[in-house]
Amino acid sequence: MRRSAWAGLLALALALAATSNAQLQRQLPANGKLGQLIGQQHPFPLVQFNNQVLRLAPGGRIYDEHNRTILHGFLPEHAHVLIVQDMSGNVALIYLLRPEELLLLQNAGNR
Repeated sequence: MRRSAWAGLLALALALAATSNAQLQRQLPANGKLGQLIGQQHPFPLVQFNNQVLRLAPGGRIYDEHNRTILHGFLPEHAHVLIVQDMSGNVALIYLLRPEELLLLQNAGNR
């Protein structure tokens, strides 16, 4: 390869490395409820949100702090979460929150 091609590949690799370390802010739903999840207390499809035991909706999704989907069995024992319920009251979405997201939502005060 030519030196310019190697230089281009090196520049691309450095740019990718720099952006991969940056934490992307995810878009959280505006209609969510903020609270605490107490995991591993109830069998699937039940989850405990604050003092309520709720059912995970069919097709309900759980997102971890890095926005990856996880299974019910991998829920942490305690976590601050944002949940979205469907029209029947089942939990359609659960977002495990990072500390900066929790602060942002608490400061917003509308949840």
